[in-house]
Amino acid sequence: MNHFINTGEFNRESLERIIDHAIAHKGERNQALAGKSVALVFFDSSLRTRTSFSVGIAQLGGNSMSLEVGKGTWNLEFAEGAVMDSDKPEHVKDAARVLSRYFDAICIRCFPAMRNAEEDFDDPLIECFRRYAEVPIINMESSLYHPCQSMADMMTIKQRFGKTDGLKVALAWAPHIKALPTAVPNSFAVAAHQFGCDLTIVAPPEYTLPEKVMRQLGNVRISHDQNLLKTQDVVYAKSWGSILDYGVPPATKYRDWMITLDKIGKAQFLHCMPLRRNVEIADDVMDSAQNACYDEAENRLHVQKSILLNCFESI
Repeated sequence: MNHFINTGEFNRESLERIIDHAIAHKGERNQALAGKSVALVFFDSSLRTRTSFSVGIAQLGGNSMSLEVGKGTWNLEFAEGAVMDSDKPEHVKDAARVLSRYFDAICIRCFPAMRNAEEDFDDPLIECFRRYAEVPIINMESSLYHPCQSMADMMTIKQRFGKTDGLKVALAWAPHIKALPTAVPNSFAVAAHQFGCDLTIVAPPEYTLPEKVMRQLGNVRISHDQNLLKTQDVVYAKSWGSILDYGVPPATKYRDWMITLDKIGKAQFLHCMPLRRNVEIADDVMDSAQNACYDEAENRLHVQKSILLNCFESI
């Protein structure tokens, strides 16, 4: 089946086709998904993902239903061989099979628990859905990847520059009050590498990406010097938690890693949002002409429509 779990499972040609389709058909409404129903299963909160998928499916003539796990929908177990004597009365292997009888595709958002890095980096919940569903699965952000976001990122860069190859792109760590998952930086780094960007990861020494992701990036440059950001075409900022101190909020000594306009020079600025102004990103960046975040957020709608059509082999 044509699942969309992470971009690393596709070659560049296939990903380019999806993005080029999204650009060519941006804003169009048609009946390409007429008669099809899509389940949007949320284990976690959402603003852009929920709305962009719901609106996109409607613009393609399909219908969607949002299911809040644990809030009106049964809490779901995913561990194999689990003795289900806790607050989770249904297993994903049963729910996935049942939802497959009702829907033509299932989209899943499931953040990591941030307690056990080894378990989270196996991406167990989304992989359980993949294993037992009988229809395409689309990853709306899992423990390890956020491929729809990274496709919108690449689409935005391509629209801004007319290309992705050879652009100097920095993935820049930013401070936060919480230890956040690595899914967004993982997916951005992998996609930037796939699309031929000249990628550098700029972060404090403790903030590496998971080894299974780093292996996909080849000899990617890693720097601990924020001055490098001024030399880039694109700065993609995101906070993520330390793997060595997993689940622990960032040290206050790194508060000066907040992204400011003087740090990024003339680079175009991207962030997946939501973001904490004047903690992660200064107001002067968000209120500047270099801020491409709103185009990036809009492109979630357009590229996800093409991702859906690709899952149904309609492009």
